[in-house]
Amino acid sequence: MSEPLVIIGNGMAAARFVEEMAKRSLGRYAIAVIGDEPRLAYNRVLLSSVLAGEATSQEIELKSAGWWRDRGVTVTYGCAATSIDPSQRTVALANGGSVKYSKLVLATGSIPLRLNVPGADLPGVHTFRDSRDVDYLLTLADEKKRVVVIGGGLLGLEAAYGLAKAGAKITLVHLMDRLMERQLDGPAAALLKQLVERKGIEIVLGANTKQITGEGYVQGVELTDGRTISTDAVIFAAGIRPNSQLAKDAGVEVNRGVLVDDRMRTAHQDIYALGECAEHRGVCYGLVEPAYEQARVLADHLADKPSQYTGSVTATNLKVSGVNVFSAGDFLAEDDCETILFNDVQRGTYKKLVVADSRLKGAVLVGDTQDALWYLELIRTTASIETVRGDMMFGRALAQPKAA
Repeated sequence: MSEPLVIIGNGMAAARFVEEMAKRSLGRYAIAVIGDEPRLAYNRVLLSSVLAGEATSQEIELKSAGWWRDRGVTVTYGCAATSIDPSQRTVALANGGSVKYSKLVLATGSIPLRLNVPGADLPGVHTFRDSRDVDYLLTLADEKKRVVVIGGGLLGLEAAYGLAKAGAKITLVHLMDRLMERQLDGPAAALLKQLVERKGIEIVLGANTKQITGEGYVQGVELTDGRTISTDAVIFAAGIRPNSQLAKDAGVEVNRGVLVDDRMRTAHQDIYALGECAEHRGVCYGLVEPAYEQARVLADHLADKPSQYTGSVTATNLKVSGVNVFSAGDFLAEDDCETILFNDVQRGTYKKLVVADSRLKGAVLVGDTQDALWYLELIRTTASIETVRGDMMFGRALAQPKAA
């Protein structure tokens, strides 16, 4: 008889984990997926494309209903898990039902942060995180509203781009002195700012939000320097935090995220975690690729195949506000590193490669990212670049024939 395997969360990490399980041990487990969003798993990275009218909600679904059914997976969506009882091995659901498990996987993702400022609870203040948020933002765009987006990271830029393309008038405010400061260096961020501004988005850097003003509804955003930006709505896109409260309430050990070992196990027997809700060796990864790597390791473990997750080399390889952006590894360059640079502002292209000990340590690309995966491979494998160093800035096609 198949063991009941329950997955809480129906996002990208859960979908990839089920796919990996189907490859390794189809039929061994009776898999049930529980998700609170009222739809099948979808590519969250493409939400801004839906907002911008470049894709439909159906087009960003990861798997069809038939795919789940054909693999014997029971999917319950639009119904949140409300509690876990490890002693009874049950998960209680918001609809009053419960599900028994033999193995439990937490893939609950992250929660968007809201700034703790006066006025943050006014009508018209929202977040950008899931498909339900997109429905609200599309309404704003249809009404040609003025919108202030707070946050100049990936989420903020994606919300701003989608809203602007859909017809809203956008001002993006960011606390730091450059956009995407965790993924880009100064020159790359400056170029990205120029390219985004060309799309009609106003960007205000070094902007610390003091309060959101309005009588009964949002009317403006006041900054600590005294400036006020008039607006009809505010979108918080200033970061995320692991969604770990369900685990914490069940007595599962939590720091920032749900603590897991190299096999994605928590300290509770037969309870595992992966993706954005998990904390491994002190790190919570808010990116897709680490979640996929964790899914492969956990699927191996549950199929009795030796496997360990030792951490990820983080990389960003996305189209941000319509601009191709890539960064990976140690791209800021320590004192003992050398930097190879190419910067063409007119063409909207920036490339930076960081080299040390004949190895590629990090890379930043804006505009032209066609060789991003090759650079990422060199970083992850720590392969020697001596034979390609002279031409590697110009891409794999030019550099590798000379290495042969």
